[in-house]
Amino acid sequence: MSGAGAGAEAERAAVKAALRRAALAARAAGGDQAALDRNLRAALAPHAGQVLSGYWPMKGEPDPRPAMGVHDGPLCLPVVPGRGVPLIFRRWQGEDLAPGPLGTSQPPDSLPEILPEVLIVPMLAFDSGLHRLGYGGGYYDRTLEMLRAIGPVTAIGLAWQVQRVDSLPVGPFDQRLDLLVTDTEILRPEL
Repeated sequence: MSGAGAGAEAERAAVKAALRRAALAARAAGGDQAALDRNLRAALAPHAGQVLSGYWPMKGEPDPRPAMGVHDGPLCLPVVPGRGVPLIFRRWQGEDLAPGPLGTSQPPDSLPEILPEVLIVPMLAFDSGLHRLGYGGGYYDRTLEMLRAIGPVTAIGLAWQVQRVDSLPVGPFDQRLDLLVTDTEILRPEL
């Protein structure tokens, strides 16, 4: 990487680190879970019958489980197989979860793998351009890139409205969301 390219990347990383610290503090305030659930159910309604991946919330993340519980289609949850690789997904029908890396809870290895058609994606922050700031591991960016290379997939971000920022630094590997749901709105791409 050239000196200018390395400098720009280091600056983007520093900005993202500062945004992560601020976003964690903002997310602690939370939001209206009932309103978030209504909005998420509305966003998922057109995807009835499709394989849906949610997540098991941690660290004050918005909880997608109520909407997942009424989804008319197969459910799966992500599994972190290792650092630097895409997530895998295991079919989930309410089985007990096992502790996973990075404080996650994930389905046991005994459950079958399945490819999701719709993903509910957690985050620390988002902007109106449907960009998200994750925890810094790149898991969802790598996963979305892989899934989009296989076929159509819809990525629905889930966040509290207090997690919104004016803009995020976007790198070449950052994957844009298709939709974003908060406790106050459903953001769609501008055409």
